[in-house]
Amino acid sequence: MSFATPLSLAGPLRQPRQMLAEQEYGGHASIHDDAMAEKLGFRAGPIEGPTHFSQFQPLLAHIWGRRWFESGCISSHFLNMVVEGESVRAFAEIPPEGATSTRVWAEKADGTPVLEASASVGPRDETSEPTLLETRMAALRPPGKLLILEDLRVGMTGVRDERVRMEADQNMGALYPFSLNQKLAAITEPSPWFSDPAASPWGRAIIPFEMLSVLFEYTSREAGFPVKGPAVGLFADQEIRLIDGPLFVGETYVLRREIVALAESKRTESYWVRTRVFDAAGERQVAEMLLNHASLKQSYAGYASAEA
Repeated sequence: MSFATPLSLAGPLRQPRQMLAEQEYGGHASIHDDAMAEKLGFRAGPIEGPTHFSQFQPLLAHIWGRRWFESGCISSHFLNMVVEGESVRAFAEIPPEGATSTRVWAEKADGTPVLEASASVGPRDETSEPTLLETRMAALRPPGKLLILEDLRVGMTGVRDERVRMEADQNMGALYPFSLNQKLAAITEPSPWFSDPAASPWGRAIIPFEMLSVLFEYTSREAGFPVKGPAVGLFADQEIRLIDGPLFVGETYVLRREIVALAESKRTESYWVRTRVFDAAGERQVAEMLLNHASLKQSYAGYASAEA
C-alpha cells in the first residue's frame, strides 16, 4: 500500500548559544547586545539566524549524504527571534526518491516558528525548482523613497575583490568576535569533520555551514556600500549555496559582492547582496550567498522627522 502523505524528519530540541553579545559595527553595539535589543523593543539580544542552520545538517545529510556537503543550499526567511535559553527544533520534509529539493523549517519548543526555508542539492538550471528566496525576491515591489539606503543602486558592486580565510583559532573580528574553535565548543551539532582532517572524507577540516556566513561577512565593510548610519541592522533573509564544496579551514577565498535588490517595509529598509565566492585564484566559483540586510528605521536618528 502506498500513500501520498508527506512525512518529515525532526531533530532534537537544542538550545543554541548567543555568541554576538560583543558584536560591534559602525561604532555602536548591535541588536545582539541585550541593552540595544531592549531599547528597540525586543526582549533580549537575539541569536544570529544562521546559527540555526547547524540543526538542519544531520537531517539533510541523512536525506542526501555526502552530496549535501558538496552542493547543498539553504534558502531561509527568518520569522521570529530566538534568545539564549530557548529551545529550537529543526524539521525537514522527506522528499521523493531522486528529488533535489525539499521544505525545511524550525520551531521553538512551544511551536512558535523560527524560520522557513527550502533546501536543495546539485547545480542550478532553468528546470530547477525556485528556492524560497528566489520566490520572495520575485515578489518584491519597488521601494518608495529610501533614506538610510538612498545612495544605493541595484547593480552596484563592491569596490574590490575581498580575500578571506578562516583558521581554527582566528578571531573573526568586530562583527564576529570569536574563533572557529570557540564556535565548535558551543555548536549544537558537532562533527569531527570540522576539526580533524583524518576524519573528513575530503582529507581536510571543513567549515561548518553556519560559519560560512561568518566567513562571507568577515570583510563585508571592504565592499564600500554607502549605507547611512549609525543604524541597527539584522538579517531578514539568507541563502547559502555550495557549488563546489565543501569549503575548508585555512583555505583562501575571493569574494565579489553585488546589490541585487532594494526594498522596504513599515519598520525597515533593506538591501539584498549576492556574494559570489571563488577559489584563491578568483577563477572557479565554489559558493554563493544571498543576504537581505535590513536596517531598522527607528534606530536611525531623525528618521521620523525626515519622513514628515
